[in-house]
Amino acid sequence: MNPDQIDRRGFLRGGAAALTAASYSRVLGANDTIQLGVIGPGDRGTYVMTRFQQNPSVHVAALCDIYSEHIDRAKQKAPDAKSFSDHRKLLEEKGLDAILIATPDHWHATCAIDALNSGRDVYVEKPLTRRIEEGPRIVKAARVNDRVCQVGMQQRSGKHYIEAKRVYVDSGKLGKVTLARTWWHGNSYHLRKAPASLQTLPSNLDWSRFLGPVKWRDWDPQQYYNWRAYLDFGGGQVTDLFTHWIDVVHMFLGSDVPKSGSAAGGVYAYKDGRTAPDTINVLLEYPAEFTATFEATLVPGIKGEGVELCGTEGRLLIDREHYEFHPIGKDAQAVVVKAEDPDMTFAHVSNFLECVRTRQRPDADVLIGHRSAQASHLGNIAYLEKRRIDFDPQREEILPF
Repeated sequence: MNPDQIDRRGFLRGGAAALTAASYSRVLGANDTIQLGVIGPGDRGTYVMTRFQQNPSVHVAALCDIYSEHIDRAKQKAPDAKSFSDHRKLLEEKGLDAILIATPDHWHATCAIDALNSGRDVYVEKPLTRRIEEGPRIVKAARVNDRVCQVGMQQRSGKHYIEAKRVYVDSGKLGKVTLARTWWHGNSYHLRKAPASLQTLPSNLDWSRFLGPVKWRDWDPQQYYNWRAYLDFGGGQVTDLFTHWIDVVHMFLGSDVPKSGSAAGGVYAYKDGRTAPDTINVLLEYPAEFTATFEATLVPGIKGEGVELCGTEGRLLIDREHYEFHPIGKDAQAVVVKAEDPDMTFAHVSNFLECVRTRQRPDADVLIGHRSAQASHLGNIAYLEKRRIDFDPQREEILPF
């Protein structure tokens, strides 16, 4: 689906939201305080919030979560922030300049579109979308409202990623890349167990609002606490982990729309009710004549993650800690460079805040975020449908089976 296209009903919904939302937009000077609202201050959301707070020009003015315990914890770092349980009420607050969205994936599209239509700039955690068709709607909301929208794929702002691309890919030293290998093994976060405190639904947790667009089911502490293991709420390891790495491939090789996707995997070891596979292999093919693969398993026998680009003149391996280039040749010496900041979240947040002031496109602009999530979705669709998915890279549409 082309990001500039949207179905008529979707357009009308977006237009109505833009007309009825509390419209707010102001030009910020260099010394103006940026008033931030946070939707979803859980573990990751609160962490990213603190990276925003490292910039003295940011003030966290509002917090929203369906579980008040999360708000109470976040208020320890933002004591004067107003509290909300409905993101729409937060967006009615006058004076907010930017919104950080760190909800579970199935709420990303709704919160992002509502925030963009209200006139705010948006920083949304990856993946941008839960479903492949949501991406163009968010892109359109950002463009129609002329808003800055950064997606939390922090490698785009990572100094050693930018350096490796310039020195080895852009220069031609890597040669023609025909294979991009990516992997993420042993990510134990996807095996989290709900604590005893959640075995009974807490009175201050709004389960029905957590479900939102997802069909009703009775309280399930695992589906709430470890939602990444359930495909109703996210895309498992593929959209959580592969989205980061396929975005690096897109960034380095300048091609970001696959022409086909296939996948295989399953719930082989952890038969605990999860619907996302604990082991998965994805293969994407690109019009620029290379393939990209993703290999992931939750079993503890192997750990580690990375991206390896295989070219005619050598291979480049990169992760968050370092990069290494191995040129071809019998006596060729490898070059290894360590990262100055393996986290990169502060650099990514800083890029967003700079763009809020300059009105430039950020490093991981909404269209970039859509394309990387889209590639991951193709892998999940292929897995679920148990077939190769052919994709039109011009119209960005799945071709008929």
